[in-house]
Amino acid sequence: MRLAAFLAFLLTSLALLGEARADKLRDLVEVRGARENQLVGYGVVTGLDGTGDDVSAPLASQSMLSMLRRLGVQANARQLRLKNVAAVMVTATIPAFAKPGTKLDVTVSSIGNAKSIRGGVLIQTLLKGADRKTYAVAQGSLLIGGFQASGKSGSGQKNGVTNTGRIPEGAIVEREIPTKFTRRGAVQLSLRTPSFTMAARIAEALDRELGTGSAAALDGGTVEVKVPSDQAKNPVGLIAKIHAIDVTPERKARVVIDERTQTIVAGGDVRLSPVAVVHGGLTIVVKEQPKVSQPVAPLGTTGTTTVVPQSKVEVEEKTSSMQYLSGAATLSDLAGVLGTLGLNARELISVLQALRSAGALEAEVVVQ
Repeated sequence: MRLAAFLAFLLTSLALLGEARADKLRDLVEVRGARENQLVGYGVVTGLDGTGDDVSAPLASQSMLSMLRRLGVQANARQLRLKNVAAVMVTATIPAFAKPGTKLDVTVSSIGNAKSIRGGVLIQTLLKGADRKTYAVAQGSLLIGGFQASGKSGSGQKNGVTNTGRIPEGAIVEREIPTKFTRRGAVQLSLRTPSFTMAARIAEALDRELGTGSAAALDGGTVEVKVPSDQAKNPVGLIAKIHAIDVTPERKARVVIDERTQTIVAGGDVRLSPVAVVHGGLTIVVKEQPKVSQPVAPLGTTGTTTVVPQSKVEVEEKTSSMQYLSGAATLSDLAGVLGTLGLNARELISVLQALRSAGALEAEVVVQ
């Protein structure tokens, strides 16, 4: 009885572990046709405290002159000497199924030589799509995260630049983008990370949930699902059911290396085959010690003081010995094995790339 109870507990634990690793299908795929779109527009920010564009960047003044004339104010270009106005670009992302009246967040960034747009107000700006049609209108007060202060001999800045800001819910959708996500009685799912293995797993999971023959993997990045006849006019319920299906994602053995920050991130499926490594360290130090040559009286009364360059080169080569690295079956084993080399991050990056070239590192190495 105890053995049976233990086996039941073990099987339950393994089932829970498998469920814990499974992801919802909504996190792995996107419904083709139901996608976001980018909007962009040109606008003017006013109300700045003398930190706007100057005369060398005339876009803001020209835009204000045109706006004033549209509002019935007869202004002359020579009369405009504005320092509290800045020309900006306004960007936003409109989600699928956004209806007129839906509010969007917008990002505002200066395109002139304004020092800061803190405290400014964006004047009504038309946001257009790639087809040059207006889909939203933006306006409102800017929120700037950082600050900047300057004096005659110095300046200070914190938390990023002050030439970029956001307006939460600053845009209102004026036109809906037509969305069609069913084609020939089927819904196509696009994998966010294309893979033949994942496409086959998703198709199998859909067949188990919806019935045999309901889904088919067209290629490594597309899975097609048939819409039942009773849901042809309203497939929203079918898509909601599809999004809730659990699928175990494919774990790729990958090592990501960021050479700028010397950061190394390795996945849990990385393996290391037995290999021998010799890492030699050669250090070359060049020191410049200029020497001043100065004439000494009475023989050097007609000479001039000169600077004579003097270089000192030191070369140090560390004695390296061959080290045998046994195979590593887990990520912790890999970290322990590579830790025995006593290398810094930059040297470890070179060793990882050499191990991948030698075929000893069973993983994809991505260098950023």
